[in-house]
Amino acid sequence: MKTLRVELGERSYPIHIGAGLLGRADLIAPHIRGKQVMVVSNETVAPLYLEPVLAALGGFRTESVILPDGEVYKNLEILNRIFDALLEARFNRRCTLVALGGGVVGDITGFAAACYQRGVDFIQIPTTLLAQVDSSVGGKTGVNHPLGKNMIGAFHQPNCVIADTDTLNTLDDRQLAAGIAEVIKYGLIRDAGFFDWLEQHMAELTARKPAALAEAIERSCRNKAEVVAEDEREAGSRALLNLGHTFGHAIETATGYGRWLHGEAVAVGMLLAARLSARLGWLEQAEVERIARLLEAAALPTRPPADLDSDRFLELMAVDKKVLDGGLRLVLLRGIGHAVVTDDFDPAALRAVLDEAAGGD
Repeated sequence: MKTLRVELGERSYPIHIGAGLLGRADLIAPHIRGKQVMVVSNETVAPLYLEPVLAALGGFRTESVILPDGEVYKNLEILNRIFDALLEARFNRRCTLVALGGGVVGDITGFAAACYQRGVDFIQIPTTLLAQVDSSVGGKTGVNHPLGKNMIGAFHQPNCVIADTDTLNTLDDRQLAAGIAEVIKYGLIRDAGFFDWLEQHMAELTARKPAALAEAIERSCRNKAEVVAEDEREAGSRALLNLGHTFGHAIETATGYGRWLHGEAVAVGMLLAARLSARLGWLEQAEVERIARLLEAAALPTRPPADLDSDRFLELMAVDKKVLDGGLRLVLLRGIGHAVVTDDFDPAALRAVLDEAAGGD
């Protein structure tokens, strides 16, 4: 097991990464202040992993709530199921919520924890690669709205993150690839050496070689933890973590949440950001091609949906948390490993990139 820390003063917390961690009471119990624990999972993950987690919580009063599986269920209606369960069980403000699942479970459980009795503790036990390397770390929680992804939420840090790499053995190939998209993101925004490593080891990652997965998760979490420690509430540098996300969220919203996985949409978004960066003269075409090759090697899409035209793309991108005073800000690249947040780009160049990409799969 390897342990990293997210350094946030009194709210600092560990990220434990390794195999066989789900049943480790010694990792979970120290982060529970009261006696009541509500485990939130979904219909896919619970049959696989709920039992060992409940066994590890044997010294506490435990309840569980099982949500339907999928991004389409990350909404206010499903959020209320968690509140219903907490209130019916008469859980108090010293209770702890445990998120056992992927990014949807983590986001919705964290938001429930942020809201219930104005804030209670929660623990992240992510079971997908995307959640282990990204969404479980950093305290971003929330739900989707039909008009925009993640537009309703709160910053609420977990007490700890337990990333059991054994859970990746039950992950399907598409979900694995979606997680690798977020891994690639860290190389692009701030760690060129990691991007080089990914080019050399992508075949091992897609083949689920334990050593390669452990290295990718640790380096991703280390990058994420450093960024969050610098800028917890996204006033500056943390916005760089959104590379590809403004494009990607538009794809997810346009396709109805679920047809495209988050990581798939982000993969296309990162490549569109790279192409815009090249059009602005900030990125060499050879670097754009390197990015495209790495995404293809990870079995990720590189073109947006065929039925998403430029006008609709731009309309949806305008409904984004990074829009300030009516101006669209994007994360773009000035080189592999060097991302910037900017509104200093030619709108005509953005439209040209979207027009060029139209007609994909």
